[in-house]
Amino acid sequence: GWDGGDCTELNAKYPDCKVDAPYLIGDGECYGREYNTEECGWDGGDCTELNAKYPDCKVDAPYLIGDGECYGREYNTEEC
Repeated sequence: GWDGGDCTELNAKYPDCKVDAPYLIGDGECYGREYNTEECGWDGGDCTELNAKYPDCKVDAPYLIGDGECYGREYNTEEC
């Protein structure tokens, strides 16, 4: 079970984290929405710094913030 044991460690750390690509948790990039939640450990700690700096910024790809490119819409806001 649990994907042949591949998900055992993740399930032990984040039992209530339900995402489509759990291998992204803790990979060094902050992913948004369902990954950046308490249940998923703020993306395995990847979003801790961003959340401290921009606590009200809720975007799909927070790793794009401050990457040298100006993105529109939800990224180009006071919150982000």
